[in-house]
Amino acid sequence: MVAPVDVIAPKVSAAIAEALGDAYRDADPVLRPSQYADVQVNAALALAKKAGAKPRDLAQQIVSHLDLSQECSSVEVSGPGFLNLTFREEWLSSLVGDLAADPRLGVPVEERQNIPIDYSAPNVAKEMHVGHLRTTIVGDCLARTLEHLGHHVVRQNHVGDWGTPFGMLVEHLLDVGEDSPEAHVVETDPNAFYQAARVKFDSDPDFATRSRARVVKLQAGDPETLRLWNRLYDLSKSYFNKVYAKLGVTLTDADLAGESTYNDMLPGICADLEDKGIATMDDGALVVFLPGFTGRDDRPVPLFIRKSDGGYGYGTTDVATVKHRIEELHADRILYVIGVTQSLHLEMVYETARRAGYLPEDVEVVHVRIGSVLGDDRKILKTRSGAPLRLMYLLDEAVDHARKYVDEARPELPEDVRADLARQVGIGAVKYADLSVAHDSDYVFDLDRMLALTGNTGPYLQYAAARIRSIFRGIEAAPDPAASPIMLTERAERELAMRLLEFGRTVAQVGAIYEPHRLCTYLFELAQSFSSFYENCPVLKADSEEVRASRLALCALTLQVMVTGLDLLGMEAPEQM
Repeated sequence: MVAPVDVIAPKVSAAIAEALGDAYRDADPVLRPSQYADVQVNAALALAKKAGAKPRDLAQQIVSHLDLSQECSSVEVSGPGFLNLTFREEWLSSLVGDLAADPRLGVPVEERQNIPIDYSAPNVAKEMHVGHLRTTIVGDCLARTLEHLGHHVVRQNHVGDWGTPFGMLVEHLLDVGEDSPEAHVVETDPNAFYQAARVKFDSDPDFATRSRARVVKLQAGDPETLRLWNRLYDLSKSYFNKVYAKLGVTLTDADLAGESTYNDMLPGICADLEDKGIATMDDGALVVFLPGFTGRDDRPVPLFIRKSDGGYGYGTTDVATVKHRIEELHADRILYVIGVTQSLHLEMVYETARRAGYLPEDVEVVHVRIGSVLGDDRKILKTRSGAPLRLMYLLDEAVDHARKYVDEARPELPEDVRADLARQVGIGAVKYADLSVAHDSDYVFDLDRMLALTGNTGPYLQYAAARIRSIFRGIEAAPDPAASPIMLTERAERELAMRLLEFGRTVAQVGAIYEPHRLCTYLFELAQSFSSFYENCPVLKADSEEVRASRLALCALTLQVMVTGLDLLGMEAPEQM
């Protein structure tokens, strides 16, 4: 299944080469939307200076070598040298008919790859905060999209579950009792448990001494300490799952791959890096210095492999993740959906892994850089006290705000229906606001704007899908895009059809360059095209039964594309709004 421009582009490129010679065979045909035709070719303007010709004359030369008789009813040179292409109605209709009959809606099945994706990464016995929002949402969208394209995605939730704080946490668990209410608070308010342990550590010397001794036992693999550590882990998993269920992401317990996963690998990695001359001793620590990685004062930036006290840092664990994902998960490419501030660290990890032979040159490893969520003051969103904002609080606020809108707009709906609709709209609004901006950009968290039914918002897209569903509910028919041949006689019908035909290439592009905002933009433009179609082309009151059936099929196809696209974003499409 191909979009019209994918058919046209190579033919225009071939005509350019025929007109100007093989040196221009790879020239960009520069296809753009046009208000005067279906597609505009701007190549003549772009190439005129290099070719030493007037743009309009060059356009005429390209046309003389361009055969689009099967696809176009009109090819015209316009203005200073534009080519305006108008597609044949029957050709465009045949493409849309093929799309309607395709269960994949034009989305290709790519050659299968193993793709581990590192995302979310909360800490055991700590509250998830707003900083976890974007990595979780973007990572989940990319996992859904790559799976839909036919790849084997291995979700890797790299939770913080190891290190010195766990001596303190295990001792506190022993003090309060494993099955006490204080222990179970980890499932609902992990920060309360952590802070209680921290206060004791700072104020009680005996507790601090026991905590430090417990860390030694944990790192030595003491069975009882590991059992208690696992108890904390189980309580935290219950909390994680509540957040993930609220957010509607696909992470499960099976995807947990925390720091502890790699603990047994770390001594061997240190020895290997030292033996290969990649890591050296510096002031008692084992570090890697890489050419080109310097700080503000032009001094080399170290990647710590083993600290002077014998402990391991993030660098060691992160090198181990690369090694594990290549050797055990057989990765063809690896995605790290992590904050933009970690760019330098990750580049050093990748370079160290390549030098050590852990990361082959033919394996792509990508840092999908994640920006921050900001408050009205354009600073990182925090509570009034300056603490990171709890993620569950943020999600509850979104649903509560949505509930006010739903109660006002649809008071006649049953209570349970309004509650579920508020959840779908509220969570969808948060996800869409996050995904609709470039993932490495910051954005301001504004619930009123996010929940608006107009503009580029999640509820606007959900409303478009719900409006189509209402059409079929009104006639008591199931939406079936293949129920009737689709005719495209009106301008708004053609524009909607051409937008629908772009779906497959848009999804493929998101999977190739890891930019979910491109799918958001596509779905927003699709919703706008449908709105224009609906306003200008009567559906149920069409002039003939044939036109009515055609437009119902076009509505059904739009609904299928919209619902599939929203699902790839991790959003639900409500039955009614």
